[in-house]
Amino acid sequence: MIEKRTLKNGRNVYRVRWRDAGRGSGEHVRSFDRQKDAVTFETDIRRRKQLGELAEMENGRETLDEWAREWWQSYAEPNLAANTLVYYAGAWDKHILPRLGEYELRRITPAVIAEFADELRNERVGAPTIRKVLSLLQGILGRAVVVGRIKSNPVAAVRKPAQARSRAVRPLTPTMVEKLRRRMPTERDATLVSVLAYAGLRPGEALALTWADVGKRTILIERSIALGEVKETKTGKSRSVRLLAPLGSDLKKLRLRVGRPGGEELVFPRPDGGPWLDTDWRNWRERVFQPQAKAAGLGAIRPYDLRHSFVSLLIAERRTIIDVARQAGHSPTMALNTYGHVFDELEGTKPASAEELIRKARVSQVRPQRRAVSSKENKNPAERGF
Repeated sequence: MIEKRTLKNGRNVYRVRWRDAGRGSGEHVRSFDRQKDAVTFETDIRRRKQLGELAEMENGRETLDEWAREWWQSYAEPNLAANTLVYYAGAWDKHILPRLGEYELRRITPAVIAEFADELRNERVGAPTIRKVLSLLQGILGRAVVVGRIKSNPVAAVRKPAQARSRAVRPLTPTMVEKLRRRMPTERDATLVSVLAYAGLRPGEALALTWADVGKRTILIERSIALGEVKETKTGKSRSVRLLAPLGSDLKKLRLRVGRPGGEELVFPRPDGGPWLDTDWRNWRERVFQPQAKAAGLGAIRPYDLRHSFVSLLIAERRTIIDVARQAGHSPTMALNTYGHVFDELEGTKPASAEELIRKARVSQVRPQRRAVSSKENKNPAERGF
């Protein structure tokens, strides 16, 4: 309905009142200076009501901040990994909330997003960060599209910074891995290096490994650890990898030394038996792994880099790209993109047994006697860097 109102200053306004479709829907009011505009608007309201489109007019009135809070509780927390949530929270608080938080969803257009990206560039935010921030924003608004809050995702129309090409991976040879293993202070540290390098597990997957996962011929990988919490793997899928004989021997020796723990217990637990916390991992990486890697002449490598060694051993055996990808937890395309140069390097050479390569590397290394797991290992990981 349209009603005419005269204001105190004598000016006439024409107010259009309408309700959303459905029981209990709220009433809305909009004022116009000209009666003609009010009639046109009311006609549009009637048409939208007849077509079932009236509710769409009011969609997207909540601010981005309000919607993001809902998105976080209903979607992000139940579905995303803990470390991903930590990164997203920091990116949201630092980059998105101060600039776009008060915008109504329906007012966020591709032009607004493009201007937002330009602001980040002008403030010298790096291209990789801008790409991640825009991807986060696209995910938040993409969910708004799914539930009908907005019709289209404005971020999709804005070009993100190109992802820089990463440097080619350079797998460590078994000889390099063995140099590092021999420098590890305890049997458990050395065995963790073996699992990363000779089974290709990601660090979080190795820390979530239980003794029941270690079979006679394979290792089952169906969990990972992030920020002290056990969750599904990075890909959300379980897989099995071949248990190379030298690694099987390392795991068997470790299990005997620590008192034959039950199958449900972690292979690499904290002293209290629980999973490593993020601080435990950082301490081990910075106080144990990196100093010993440099001392072994391997430079500034990461524990994650060890998994490339396992993949290179599979390639040396002339495993197919499908088998390599499956055991690495990749898609065949990603495996080929990552390790294509390794395939090329070994083309034309004879197949080599992974187990034999590791055995020869071990024989070639000096074998200083490593002490058994001692009471020192039962101290807090932060105290010993474990």
